[in-house]
Amino acid sequence: MTSLTRASGVILEARQSNTPVGILSHYTETFTDGNAFVLHMGASSNPDYRESNLFLKMNGRKLYEQALKLVPLVIKNSIDKIGLSLNNIDKLLIHQANNKMDEAILKALSDLCGVSRLPCDIMPMSISWLGNSSVATLPTLYDLMSKGQFPQHVIKPNALLAFAAVGAGININSMIYRVPG
Repeated sequence: MTSLTRASGVILEARQSNTPVGILSHYTETFTDGNAFVLHMGASSNPDYRESNLFLKMNGRKLYEQALKLVPLVIKNSIDKIGLSLNNIDKLLIHQANNKMDEAILKALSDLCGVSRLPCDIMPMSISWLGNSSVATLPTLYDLMSKGQFPQHVIKPNALLAFAAVGAGININSMIYRVPG
């Protein structure tokens, strides 16, 4: 049996510019009250498995419900911190657990921000061909887009990108980034 590990990172640099570029805002919030054990370690669910190894378990339904409620709030807070609206965001790069959940998060974010219509290409998705790569999704998407390997999602100079990721225990981070011109 082989194991595949995905990891990714992005190095951002500061540059002089008349228009502020780089990280314009960020917002982080932890929702551990009642959510700390959405992920836990437990015995195998396979009745034929005889070893005592522990496996990562998840209350997927609760995590899904909490993500739909909380991720849009955190993204909105990072947008609000710089006095912009969701309509100003060119691309939303989000942790991709599954397509259905991310589409629902985008809809909840639109509703929360009072935006009735967003561009159909605002949220690049790679889960169908890269799988759930957790928070490595964000730098991977950025890299693919910046190298032109995601043709329908081009990063243009001065574009505003919103990044959002969810971690264990429901720790949510969001950042607004302006691409240098």
